[in-house]
Amino acid sequence: MTASMDDILHPGDDEVRDPEFPHAPDGWTRDAALVSAGEDGLTQSDDLWEAVRALQEYFAKNEHHINVRELHDALDEKFHHKGGIKFLYKLLPGGPVAQGCRIAGLDPPSGSHDPSFGSVQ
Repeated sequence: MTASMDDILHPGDDEVRDPEFPHAPDGWTRDAALVSAGEDGLTQSDDLWEAVRALQEYFAKNEHHINVRELHDALDEKFHHKGGIKFLYKLLPGGPVAQGCRIAGLDPPSGSHDPSFGSVQ
């Protein structure tokens, strides 16, 4: 069998990933995300998981260059059909970037706790 690039870069990494979250960071689990969301008073929903997947995908594609403004704009565009960033603030009142990253198992980029970039707490 031919090894994938991931197999070459991470030999012996036989961790089973959730197929619904292909861009999840190593060690992230849906259960841990539910605990984090529950601590913030959030409930599980398809919209929450869609936001988590969007953040994980953005970070996977831009791992060496995370710009908060670009991330904010990308989320606004991705969720435009549901109301954009306003929708995300209703879904993640702690901020779509700051709170969303915490639930998605990602380190929030610097500046994400600025109220104008995704944190209202």
